[in-house]
Parts: sequence; structure tokens; C-alpha cells
Amino acid sequence: MNEQMLHWDDLRVVQAIAEAGSLSGAGRRLGTSHATVFRRLNTIETRLGVALFERSRTGYAPTAAGEDLAATAARVAAEVHGAERRVVGRDLKLSGSIRVTTTDTLLIGLVSPIFADFQRTHPEITLEVAVSNQLFNLSQRDADVAVRPSPAPPEHLVGRRVGCIAQAAYARADSAADAWVGTDRHLGYAALDAWMTENGANECCRYRVDTMLGMLAAVRDGLGRAVLPCYLADAEPTLSRVGEPIPELATDLWLLTHPDLRRVARIRAFMAYVAEAVKASEYRLAGQLTPWAGRRP
Repeated sequence: MNEQMLHWDDLRVVQAIAEAGSLSGAGRRLGTSHATVFRRLNTIETRLGVALFERSRTGYAPTAAGEDLAATAARVAAEVHGAERRVVGRDLKLSGSIRVTTTDTLLIGLVSPIFADFQRTHPEITLEVAVSNQLFNLSQRDADVAVRPSPAPPEHLVGRRVGCIAQAAYARADSAADAWVGTDRHLGYAALDAWMTENGANECCRYRVDTMLGMLAAVRDGLGRAVLPCYLADAEPTLSRVGEPIPELATDLWLLTHPDLRRVARIRAFMAYVAEAVKASEYRLAGQLTPWAGRRP
């Protein structure tokens, strides 16, 4: 097999089909159409003279040759991403772009003004913010920095714990005392679901939503009580806490990056700036009541 027979883009196509198990899924990963992936695969197989996948009504299963190429693609991708990180790691200028991932709740309730202030302070740095409740793969450069709540961040990342997020139950004054708003299973918040089960709240839950912002909106609209981050709910003038913050639901807030990027000047500057700004808001994270936040028993 010589260099003219197989190219990096060919390996990417084979890897995408093998991982997705379908042409449409591979197309989404590659940012192209089902038909284009089909044509590319036929071209690769014709050029190599071997079948790489077995077709069936349930999808595409790699043959032995397909598995070999998919594994090769994974190794090559790891090398390419590693090289990118090492090259970027030599950048000592306070310029360029930083891709940051965080949750919708943290962005709206805490870090958006921090990001804005940083960008104004460093106008030659472009911030790209990816909002997701799933942890991106920093090893593959899906993001450069993650601002995430986590009891135990991945061991292959480096960073710092910048605070602890307190959570408590909140309600609108005129909402029914026995009605609760809960998490949808797609949110994947096992600790909160367990707490609600143990405290009988799940039995009184008639409304569920798959984001914390959606839960906040539901409580604000009078659909019942919900457990929410204090930094988010305390800022809502129509809501009051129902009891004290819940110790077993307190979650550490982490600022994380890949080890290869920690010496990049713009990454270091960004992480230091965010850490200092979050520390200045530590009272909000800890659920220390602000003048506009009320209590009720």
C-alpha cells in the first residue's frame, strides 16, 4: 500500500463510519452528506481493492481490513492532535483564539461577564465559547479550557479548583408547597435524583426538564419547588430559598486544560483571570445570601 493509494482524509472517512456505524452518522461527524460519504467509501474500496465494511439493514460493520484502517486512523489522529497541542504550547503571545467550554447555567449565571471583561482586557484574544452540559474532549482539541462542576475531574487534565457550588431548594411564594420540579433523565444528574427520591420529592414531581435553566424557569413560573445552584437562583427576585443549602449536593467548580497547553501565554492569562474573578464571587457560589435574596421556612 503506497502513499498514493491511501490519504489521511481516507482514514478519517473509514474511522467515522466505523465509529458511527452508519453513513448518515459518519456524515454528521465529518460535516458532509450521506451521499458524499457513500461515494468516498466506494472510491477508497475500489482503489484498495478490498471491502472495508459489511452492509446490512442495521448499518455498516467493519471487516478485518476496515478495523485495521480504523485503528490506524485513531493512532494517526492522536499523533496529529498531540502535535497541534505541542506546537500551540510554544505560543508565548497574548493573541490568538481560546475555545472554552462551559455549561449553560454557569455561562448565564456566573462566567459570561467574566469572559466579556477578559476579552475587553485582551482585545487581541478571540474567545470561542462552546455551551454544553457534556464534558468536551480536551485531548482532541474540542476545547482548550473547560469551566465545569465536577466532584472528580479527569486525571489527564490539569487545572485548579476555583470554588464550591452550593445548591438549595427554591420556590415562588405562591407555588404549591407539595409540588416539585425535577430533572429529566437526559440531564444525567444522578445525585440530585437520589436526593429527591430520599426526601420524597420525586413522588410530588409532575414537571421535569433536561436543563437547570429550564428548571429555573419552571420554578419562576410557579410550577413548584426545585433544587437549583444558589449563584443562579439567588439573583431571581421572585424566588425564595426553602431551607438551607444541601451539603450533599455541593459540587466543586474546576478550571481545566490539557497539560500541553498550560504554558501557552493566552491560556495561562485566561485561566488566571477567570480564577481570580470567580474567587471574587465566592460568596455567591457558597450561597451566602445577597440583599435581594430571601428565605422562607
